[in-house]
Amino acid sequence: MSFMKGDLLSRSRKLVKGLAKAEPVWLKAMEKAPPATFPHAEKKLKPICLPEDVYIKKFFRKHPESKHEDAIKISGFDPPPARLFGWRVLELKEQGVSEEEAMAVADMEYRGERKAKKKAYSRLKQIARLQGKKPPPNPYPSAIKEIQAEERKFVRDRFYNRDILQIVEKLKEERQAELQDRRGGGGW
Repeated sequence: MSFMKGDLLSRSRKLVKGLAKAEPVWLKAMEKAPPATFPHAEKKLKPICLPEDVYIKKFFRKHPESKHEDAIKISGFDPPPARLFGWRVLELKEQGVSEEEAMAVADMEYRGERKAKKKAYSRLKQIARLQGKKPPPNPYPSAIKEIQAEERKFVRDRFYNRDILQIVEKLKEERQAELQDRRGGGGW
C-alpha cells in the first residue's frame, strides 16, 4: 500500500471500494472517529536568518582573520565578536544613525577592544617578568596557536620517540632498496 496516497483510513476505503479487500471490522468505527491528521512539512527547509547576519557577513569580509582568532566557544556564554558587531550596528541604526556610520562606529569599537586586550596581556607579561615569575597564559589566544600548541608535542615526538625512529629507519631502508632496484636491477 505504499504506492497509494493518503492515510490508513483513506487507503482502506479505496481497497474495500475497489473490492480488493474485505471490509475490516474496525473500518466503521474509524470512520465515526477518524485519527488526527498532522500537517506535512514543506519539502525544503528554510534557512534560519537573523537580522544581524547581514552585518556579520560584512564583518568577516572586513576582518577575515577573525574567523580563526575569535573562534566560537561552543560551551561558552560570551557571543563571538562578529555577532556583537552585528548587534551593535542594529542598535545604532535603531537610534537613527545611518548604516555606514553605524558600521564605522562598531568597527572602531571592535578594533579598540582588540587593541585593549593585547595591551592588557602585554602589561601582564611585563609585571610577571618584573616579579621574576613565568608569564601567564594568554587569556585571548588565537585558535591557530592553540591547535599548534596541542600538536607541538607530537611534532617533537617524531625526533625522540624510539618507536617512531625505528619506523623511520625501516622506511628509509625500504626506499633505498626500491631505488637500487630501479637503478641496477631493472634489466630483463
